[in-house]
Amino acid sequence: MKVSAIIPAFNEAERIAAVLEPLLASPAVDEVIVVDDGSTDATATVAEQFAVRLVRLSENRGKAAAMAAGAEASTGEVLLFLDADLTGLTPSHVEDLVRAYGTGDTDVVIGVFRNGRIGTDLSQRIAAFLSGQRVMSRAHWERARGAVEDMEFGVETALTRLASKEGWRKKKVELHGVSHIRKEEKRGFWPGLTDRMAMYWDVARSFFRKL
Repeated sequence: MKVSAIIPAFNEAERIAAVLEPLLASPAVDEVIVVDDGSTDATATVAEQFAVRLVRLSENRGKAAAMAAGAEASTGEVLLFLDADLTGLTPSHVEDLVRAYGTGDTDVVIGVFRNGRIGTDLSQRIAAFLSGQRVMSRAHWERARGAVEDMEFGVETALTRLASKEGWRKKKVELHGVSHIRKEEKRGFWPGLTDRMAMYWDVARSFFRKL
């Protein structure tokens, strides 16, 4: 089972190393692909310091497009998607996700935050389907691609809807001590809040989109 880890990243120069280091230290992952989604900071420069394959998009196209570009560049039959702004990630977390998929009794594994930060823990208890930490086969990703490729933030919702529609077997893995940096922390309160509202709109739009 060859596992390709795909990291879509937009302006994550200050944070992406904390994701790449544990990924590259994990024997469960065979290759790591970073998709620089039109960043205007040094995301690509930081990624190039690691033993990863870098895919650079000339303009910001959104998370789903970056995920698709990473999947296209990958060679594994199993795809592990992780956000580029995670905190607290360890090689053990990576191995837990891959091991859960490797049991053969599930089609998609979703990693959910526990005991990281109160806000992110709560949001994932309420809506675990919004987690960007997922493992699935290439075949399942290809089935989903047409339903998600123009989504910027609603890709996880669209994936979850398709999984429910087609009866995919789902499994959750708790990622203890893992969280992520909120948009308001990255960009400042008002720009971050604007981004968050755009994310919620895209998530809502994905609920009503025909699959």
